[in-house]
Amino acid sequence: MTSSLELRTGRLLLREWRDADLASFAALNADPTVMEYMPSLLSREESDALATRIRDHFARNGFGLWALEVPGVTDFAGFVGLSIPTFQAPFTPCVEVGWRLARAHWGHGYATEAAREALRFGFEQRGLEEIVSFTVPANLRSRQVMERLGMHRTPAEDFDHPRLPAQHPLRRHVLYRLSRSEWEPRK
Repeated sequence: MTSSLELRTGRLLLREWRDADLASFAALNADPTVMEYMPSLLSREESDALATRIRDHFARNGFGLWALEVPGVTDFAGFVGLSIPTFQAPFTPCVEVGWRLARAHWGHGYATEAAREALRFGFEQRGLEEIVSFTVPANLRSRQVMERLGMHRTPAEDFDHPRLPAQHPLRRHVLYRLSRSEWEPRK
């Protein structure tokens, strides 16, 4: 690790965002398959605004959703990292580990590898006591990543996302947790 804004694994670089990432990020956010479990596709303007919020999160907190680079494969595969949700729920305030990768980079273990490094950073460098992750019940790919990370779900903690209307098909979410004490044996 060279700074809080750059992390490395055996295959991956989690780094600061660059302006050159914005077009690829917009394409990712406009892909119906990638965004299947998100409330809507994002326009270029909405995608750029999200990238600005991600950069601002880093400036405020010293961590965030890193741009994911796969050296020798792609300069931008998506994002993976830690964020602080801004909505109210029974488990907030908290820090969430999350990811969104372009479809061409699914199935290579990148999300798990990068998220494991983000967890290490959160627990070892930032001293976090717990990190959560959440998604809709049908998002089996992300749930499998959460489980590979050693995160666990208690069905009684599943929740309705407060930013989605009552009848929205994606309102229900499953919550996964991992504590620092559960993480430490995994070093």
